[in-house]
Amino acid sequence: MPFKVPVGPAQIVIHQGQTVLVSELNGQIEYPSDKGLYFCDTRLLSAWAVYANGEPWDLLNGGAVSYDVARIFLTNRAFATEDGAVPPRTLALALGRFVGGGMHEDLDITNHGLKPVRFNLEIALRCDFADIFEVRAGHIVRRGRIVTEWSQIDQRLRTTYRNADFHRAVAVGPRDGTPEAVYANGRLSFEVKLAPGKAWHCCLLYEMTDCGRGFAAPSCCILQAPDAHAAGTRADWRRSALKIRTGNEEFYRLFRQAVDDIAALELPHVGSNRKKRLIPAAGLPWFLALFGRDSLITSLQTMLADPAFGLGTLDVLGTLQAHARDDDRDAEPGKILHEMRHGELAHFKLIPHTPYYGTADATPLYLITLHSAWRWTGNRALLEHHLPTAEACLSWIDNYGDRDGDGFQEYETRSPAGYENMAWKDAGDAVPYPDGTLVKGPKALCELQGYVYAAWTCMAEIFDALGQGDRAEVLRAKALALFQHFDEAFWDEETGFYAYALDGAKRKVLTVASNPGHCLWSGIVSPERAGRIVTRLMAPDMWSGWGIRTLSARHPSYNPHSYQCGSVWPHDNAIIALGFKRYGYAAEAACIARDISEAASHFLLNQLPELYAGIQREPDGFPVQYLGANVPQAWAAGSAFMLLQAILGLQPDAPRGHLHIDPLLPPWLPDITVTDLRLGSQRFDIRFWRAGEATHHEVMRGDKAAIRRR
Repeated sequence: MPFKVPVGPAQIVIHQGQTVLVSELNGQIEYPSDKGLYFCDTRLLSAWAVYANGEPWDLLNGGAVSYDVARIFLTNRAFATEDGAVPPRTLALALGRFVGGGMHEDLDITNHGLKPVRFNLEIALRCDFADIFEVRAGHIVRRGRIVTEWSQIDQRLRTTYRNADFHRAVAVGPRDGTPEAVYANGRLSFEVKLAPGKAWHCCLLYEMTDCGRGFAAPSCCILQAPDAHAAGTRADWRRSALKIRTGNEEFYRLFRQAVDDIAALELPHVGSNRKKRLIPAAGLPWFLALFGRDSLITSLQTMLADPAFGLGTLDVLGTLQAHARDDDRDAEPGKILHEMRHGELAHFKLIPHTPYYGTADATPLYLITLHSAWRWTGNRALLEHHLPTAEACLSWIDNYGDRDGDGFQEYETRSPAGYENMAWKDAGDAVPYPDGTLVKGPKALCELQGYVYAAWTCMAEIFDALGQGDRAEVLRAKALALFQHFDEAFWDEETGFYAYALDGAKRKVLTVASNPGHCLWSGIVSPERAGRIVTRLMAPDMWSGWGIRTLSARHPSYNPHSYQCGSVWPHDNAIIALGFKRYGYAAEAACIARDISEAASHFLLNQLPELYAGIQREPDGFPVQYLGANVPQAWAAGSAFMLLQAILGLQPDAPRGHLHIDPLLPPWLPDITVTDLRLGSQRFDIRFWRAGEATHHEVMRGDKAAIRRR
């Protein structure tokens, strides 16, 4: 078996709810860095270190054992005491952390030496209360005042930040005040006395406060944490979600980890009727927040596994749909939000994320997601409930998405703090001309036209189901006109590819990028063009061997280590793979699936990161990480479900009680069984296997007549 190089960031990230801890592998939080204990977009702890009589400890091993629990094992260096020297490697320090509202920290020291020891265990803490946006930017501005108070009686170290009516605080101290601590020079200190073979234990509780609202730390120790934390919803989702069995261990691990990642990224939020809904957070550590585009794409991906997150996303985003124009937040009536934040900058409206509506694709994606949820659940009441939101989305597409009335969707910010780019490639340098200069001002990206085309065709089917045939016909006519207009305006015969975008002067931006693959997914590509699109995307300058790059390697702006100008994004590839399958290019779709699956096998825990470098694959090579990529990340994890859907050709029709399949297993995936596949009120177990060049199937549970092969 060839040696496999593990890939992943050298850090530990654990979280629950709005609390995230990012530390070094040894548990330290070094300052300055972007590590820390974050709560509601504010970094509470910016430095943390542990010492024995002033000497640091050495790392043995450390890591996250679940999404909210980390365990780290340290040992001592030689250090002096008044009773004599303590030899190195004679003390073991086990550090455990458990996040849940606040944070519970276990400190366990065992004396493996031959003599008694007596020393001071010191924990150095620092709080900067920096906004997460400023931490990421590396430019922190202190606006308020920090006060630290130590109560010897209460055994609590409380640090508070206040800026006018915004305040956050963190209180730290031993549980029940034992063992007793003292505080001096920025350090909590405990006197540790240990006979040979004996152990010392301390629980430190970190309690958070958000503008007067307290968040207590878990009271139980780490070893009891798996049974004590509020993991019921996660466990329920894992049990109810789609499962697979396959002889391909890599793909199985990818899928299994995806289920765990999506479950871990649940973000409770209030939807309609003030009900708590679960939606997927975008990713850790930077995007533990409510998003529009990210949550909708993840919902589309996970509908196959379980529609729960999709239903919550539709509900929550619908309640926050814009009802008026607000240029500072790029809001317009009917628009679906991009991102909502709760830190100091958002509180004082120094950033527009209150929420910010600077996305051109979330609104049509909302309609596509609504259609997908209906097709998987067959729930007509779902359509009726969300119809007002959908009507407003359709109105926005016509009145604001098409800014100049030419029939295409364009975007341009009106906000002084708004984004230059408002599609999924939202980096400032993401849309270059072929010579590398950046396209500025209004842009009509190719995939936006495809999203609207799909949204109109989806809504036409919904209006038919609701008995509004006239509305359906109007939307079908608009979709057909856009289909024809798009081909005329975006196709370039010389390159055999669609333009990346039309600029403000309606000139074609003939940069070769991955975006036309999304057009295949939406169905706006004419069948006679599809083969050339597939061939171009699978050409060596686009296909890295670890997936399709965001930008051609021949382009002057290409950089495999950039955010969106040459890197590989798993979700981008999954959408493209589903587009390939839609037009009959099953082998190419399976090729992408294998790329992503094999890449995942190199990353720690088989967790797909948000993106990775677009470096060309070599024999015995491995994918290269992108520094700062979010892991886990929702639509990266969700890619596993979309890739499975592409391979099996699953198309739900719960309103009519049918599930259409078009399976074509590749040689590397000769068998797969899906269990607990949900379609409306039905559940199915289906076995697929490859025999020669053909793929066969057997319905092992569920109504065989409901499964229809295309």
